[in-house]
Amino acid sequence: MTKIRLSRFGSKGNPHYRIVVMDSRTKRDGGYIERIGYYDPRKTTKDWLKIDQERLQYWLGVGAQPTDTVKKLIKQANPGA
Repeated sequence: MTKIRLSRFGSKGNPHYRIVVMDSRTKRDGGYIERIGYYDPRKTTKDWLKIDQERLQYWLGVGAQPTDTVKKLIKQANPGA
């Protein structure tokens, strides 16, 4: 099954996450199929959340399942939707 989930990068105490499409059996920071966005939980810049909506819609259309956390981030990225 294909999942849309977070993959951590950044230094210790300074987490940043990539929003990626990957196989559900892959490790959290393992290889991914495609990176579709990023998320900075500390909000250190004004551009702390970005999701490529076109690619997101494509992956949702072919059956990729977002995790609960990614669902919340999608709602934050699209407050009107």
